[in-house]
Order: sequence, then C-alpha cells, then structure tokens
Amino acid sequence: MSVAWEDPRLEILRARVRDIPDFPKPGILFRDLTPLMADGPALRHTVELLAERLAPHKPQLVVAVESRGFIFGAPVAAMLGVGFVPVRKRGKLPHKTTQREYALEYGNDTLEIHSDAFVAGAQVAIVDDLLATGGTAQATIELVHDLGGLVAAAAFVIELAALSGRQRLYGAPVESLIVY
Repeated sequence: MSVAWEDPRLEILRARVRDIPDFPKPGILFRDLTPLMADGPALRHTVELLAERLAPHKPQLVVAVESRGFIFGAPVAAMLGVGFVPVRKRGKLPHKTTQREYALEYGNDTLEIHSDAFVAGAQVAIVDDLLATGGTAQATIELVHDLGGLVAAAAFVIELAALSGRQRLYGAPVESLIVY
C-alpha cells in the first residue's frame, strides 16, 4: 500500500528535523535527524513509512549505508520480513568485499559490501537517511549491480531535491518521506 503525502505522520517527522547552517562547512544547511531519532514515536513512524513505501516494490533484502542508514534500514528489513545487508566504509567488513569509490557533497570515500551478501538476481531495496547529490546512493546501487542484484527501489527519510540526486540512481524508483 502506498502512503499518501498527506499522512499526518509526515508532519511529526518534519517537525523533528533540525536545521544546522554552515555544517560541516560554510554554505551547507545540514538537516539533522538526531532529534527525530531521539523521539520514539517519530522514529517508529519513520520506519513504518519507509516500510510501507517499499512493500509494493517487493524487495527480498534491504541494503543500508553506514551509518545513519543502518538506523532506518535494519528495522525496515525486520518490518518487511526480509534480510538486511550493510554497506560500510572501507576496512570495516571482515570478509571478502567488493568496493566502490564515490564523491560526497564535500569529499571522496569508498564503500564496501561483502562479495557474498546475496545471490545474483536478488531484488534489493536501498535505505539511507538522506539523498543529496546521490553519490553515496549511486555507489551503493553500483555495488548491488556488481553482485548481480536488482534494485527494486531506494528509500530515504530526506531528499534535497535541488541537488538532483535521484537523477544519478539509474532510474531506480525513489521513495522519499520529506523533500526539501
């Protein structure tokens, strides 16, 4: 079932996002989700809404990106009754990995996934806290593709639409709860 934008839970979430100007550098308006995460009902609503938005895409797994993506991705996977796969920064996973370098809004980094995280053909939903320029999500999609997975959808708590990140996501369906 798709959730309508008028869902009253969205206003609860939006009210819990704190704006921090000039972080992590001048000119950037940081959308801080820690007040939302500290509010039990708001956190529950966030997980419920993400799961409701992803359910019609029928993912077999949820892949989430370190670190805030884990906060949302693991409980979404549990609600959907599917497995959870972490994507981590270089050097954090203990087994054989596949890597992708990517550009952040303010630097570069490398992401890794276990090379045996899922079987080829698996339908994967990607979950993260924020879609900005799309570099992190794009690298995650590429990791999923490297392992033979299919991206059923990508879901984000916040999307910064002016940065056009969804255009870098290879046409994957995008579900965003709050759009700025």
